Amino acid sequence: MIAERLTAQLLAGEPARDPIAVVERLLAVQGQDARGTRLAIRSRTTGLTVADVDRALGEERALVVTWLNRGTLHLIRSDDYPWLHALTAPRQFTGNARRLAQEGVPPNAAERALEAVERSLAEEGPLTRRQLAERIAAVGVRTEGQALVHLLGLASYRGLAVRGPMIGGQQAYALVRDWLGEQPRVDRDLALAELARRYLRGHGPADDRDLARWSGLPLGDVRAGLQAIASELTERPDGLLELAARPSPAVLPPPRLLGAFDPLLLGWCSREAILGTHRSIVTVNGIFRPFALVAGRAAATWRMPGGEVVLEPFAELAPVDAEALAADALDVVRYLAGE
Repeated sequence: MIAERLTAQLLAGEPARDPIAVVERLLAVQGQDARGTRLAIRSRTTGLTVADVDRALGEERALVVTWLNRGTLHLIRSDDYPWLHALTAPRQFTGNARRLAQEGVPPNAAERALEAVERSLAEEGPLTRRQLAERIAAVGVRTEGQALVHLLGLASYRGLAVRGPMIGGQQAYALVRDWLGEQPRVDRDLALAELARRYLRGHGPADDRDLARWSGLPLGDVRAGLQAIASELTERPDGLLELAARPSPAVLPPPRLLGAFDPLLLGWCSREAILGTHRSIVTVNGIFRPFALVAGRAAATWRMPGGEVVLEPFAELAPVDAEALAADALDVVRYLAGE
């Protein structure tokens, strides 16, 4: 199963050609940690840099970041925005309203903030978080604490704004209709089928509960999507599902450094196969630390004080594995430096 999932995730076998191809395969890459999101692209491609990701977000407008699955920021293809947003965003309204109320932002104030966001983005083009905070505060709406992030989240759930181009090292917000164009109507049944198909392409083998956990949708919706593509599926002896037309599983990849919130840890109900007894080290209070993958399992965490990779192994590494990770650490530095 590990080899199959690593192949589906583009961590084994042929790497992707560019950031868009990575996101097409994975469908949605967790996006609240900007460096981690970019490192997810690095570990599934060769020879690219962060500039290639930024180009896809800005000049090409092929990728965007917005709040989707489970009410969390995700990097997705612009082409997938309409149907994925239609499936996942409506489920977040109740929780968002509750959090805004807790932050002292009543519904009428939230509406004023949305009007300010829409007007400012329409008149001025993409704006950073700080610039939008100023525009919102100017209409008398609270932005302190977590109020701003939940207001921007509401703008995302309403389909007004997405995170698009990089401006001064920050990812700016853009008006959906200006940045991506008018959005088409979405057939929910077709969208659920596409969700099931695309999820399994990047995460199979898996089951309905895995898909429900990853997407944040109810089991009933998930099962409807899987049923719609039943003719495309194969059920394994262990009960997991996979696409009948899938790439043959590759051998386990060489040792590799993965970033924070890597998709390999976020696509299924259980992380046991990857983390084993080290789960509490890699995942701490909702934070997913960068880690090293050796023979398909987590073997260390790592960090970058002073711009250099520092590895913290769980046990002594074999010399060949340590050497491979040292070489990959140099590539991490190169990639983040844009060289």
